[in-house]
Parts: sequence; C-alpha cells; structure tokens
Amino acid sequence: MRAPLIAALLATSLATAVAAAPTQVSAVNMPAWLERSGQMRPLAAGVNLQAGDVVHTGNGARVLLTLPEGSQFKLGEDAVFRVNTLNASDGRKTAFQATVDVLKGAFRFTTGLAGKLRQREVDIKVATITAGIRGTDIWGKSDAEKDLVCLLEGSIAVEHEGEAGFITMDQPLDFYVAPKGKPALPVAKVDPNKVANEWAPQTEPQAGKGLSQAQGRWRLVVAVAGNQAEALQWYDSLREAGYPAKIRPMVEGKFRVSLEQLASEPDARALGERLKAQLNTPTISTMRM
Repeated sequence: MRAPLIAALLATSLATAVAAAPTQVSAVNMPAWLERSGQMRPLAAGVNLQAGDVVHTGNGARVLLTLPEGSQFKLGEDAVFRVNTLNASDGRKTAFQATVDVLKGAFRFTTGLAGKLRQREVDIKVATITAGIRGTDIWGKSDAEKDLVCLLEGSIAVEHEGEAGFITMDQPLDFYVAPKGKPALPVAKVDPNKVANEWAPQTEPQAGKGLSQAQGRWRLVVAVAGNQAEALQWYDSLREAGYPAKIRPMVEGKFRVSLEQLASEPDARALGERLKAQLNTPTISTMRM
C-alpha cells in the first residue's frame, strides 16, 4: 500500500510545484533594470517577477519573460513594463491571471501551441489602450506619437481610454491605433511584411549579441582588479549601467569582475566588445562556466 500512496503524494507535490511556478526572466539582451520596492538593480536572467515589479530596458535591449502557463512576453528596447497583479497558476485547473502596463516601448505576447488550451486572463494596458487576452499572439507599442496593438493570431477585446465600449478583434493582422491626445482610429489591416520585417524584430531576443539566459553557461571576465576598491568601482559602474556584474576573489589578492549566464561564446565576445566601447572596460576574456 505504501508504494501507491508515495506515488500519489509525489504526483500531488509535482502538480503543486508546477502550479506554483513563477513568472521568470528567461533571457536578456542587456542593459536592463528591475525596479522593486523603489529600488533599481540590473535585471538578470533567471530572476522571478512578482506583483509591483517594473522592468526597464535600455538601448538595444530585449527581455523574454516566461509565464507559468507557457505564454511569453517579449520586450523591446527603451521599454517600461509594470506588473500590477500576477498569480502562479499553470492554467490547468484555474486560470493564470495577470494585469500589466506597457508604459513605453514595444512588446509581444505569444501563446505557444502547447499552451493554447490553458486558461488565462491577461489584461495588457498599452498606455491608453487596454487589451483583454484569453489566448493569442499580439504585438504592440507605445511611443511619443501613438499607442498601437496588432493581432497576429486569436482574438482580443480592446478599449481606448476615454471612449466607451470594447472592440473585438478576431482577424489576423488587424491593428488598432490611438494617436496621442486624439480618438482611436478604426481597426485596419497591416501589411504582413511590415510585421515580419519591421515590427517583430523589435521584440525578438538577439542571439549572438550579448544574450544572457537563465541556463546560460558562458562567462565574460570584464576586469581583473588588483584590489577590492578597484573591483568595486567596475562592479558599481557596470550595475549602474544595467549589467548584473559579479565579483569573485582570486589568488594574490586580486578580484575578478564578470558577467555570467551568457548564452554562447559569441554572445560573451559581443558583449565584451560593447562594454569596452561603452565603459572602456580593461579586460575581455571568456570562459565556460
């Protein structure tokens, strides 16, 4: 009798663990920052998000977020993304629920094939546009001129701030635009080439260009300092600039300042070249972790 009981307990524990999975930062093209409880720190791959967090991305940055039920948020450069509410359901027995604000920049919300049958209730506010999502693929952006949401697959209900009623969008390549300070325009069609060649690349993680991942196994040694004070100077400079640097002691009183969890050696080398140009870092070497 014990074996079936133990198996049942293990299955229950596994189901609970799956249901309690957090929203995770799966990949980052730096620089990016996490604002939590009023404190700013560099955003690192593998970090779990919670309600109240704000993600900021810098020039050339990308961020990939994986949700508990398998969907993904992709953020482009110079974006500000705020998590208002968030649960940890995997969408099997109860719906995954989240409300988020895209205050600035481009994003893409994608539900993979395996997750299409999962339950989700996600509301995305793109500055002045609110989109209610139950399972779909959309791209959107807020900039100085307009707020925009484009449906790539599925269906969404959109509403513009100050205007009564929701509009249902259920045709691929329908897009909805609200010029700043003006009424929203009627739903229209977008050229698929514009989506593929102009919009989608703005939110895709950039492999080979300094990409870090939760399971990344490459390290970039940014500096080898002769003393702790010098190491801390590089550490602080890198972290202030949106790079999650780490310090490790070495032999003979030296200290290594590095960036870790990079996806590949080309990513490590590309990041090293960028930091050398941007911050005049003294050392560029890579190693497998």
